Amino acid sequence: MINEDILKKIRPGAKVKVYEGKTPFTGLVIARKHGSEPGATFTVRTVLAGVGVEKVYPIHSPAIVKVEVVSSPKKVHRSKLYFVRNKSGAEIRQKLGISV
Repeated sequence: MINEDILKKIRPGAKVKVYEGKTPFTGLVIARKHGSEPGATFTVRTVLAGVGVEKVYPIHSPAIVKVEVVSSPKKVHRSKLYFVRNKSGAEIRQKLGISV
């Protein structure tokens, strides 16, 4: 179960590390869906070996050991950041004002 303080920080544009076991999955949160209901999820995207990888994590999953928020943007003007799928890292940093 994820702590309430961490849940508030997990929002689109935040860079997070999600621990499902020993190795973390680090990436940009591009979507958060369904608030904090039982079916709530958040989507994390990163580029591994030149290929974009997205993982959808249920918030109430017992498989998630820990979530660390590495950085959080001041303000993002969209609730879903699906447009980053077609942009490079430099374009994302410029558009969102964050480090990816």
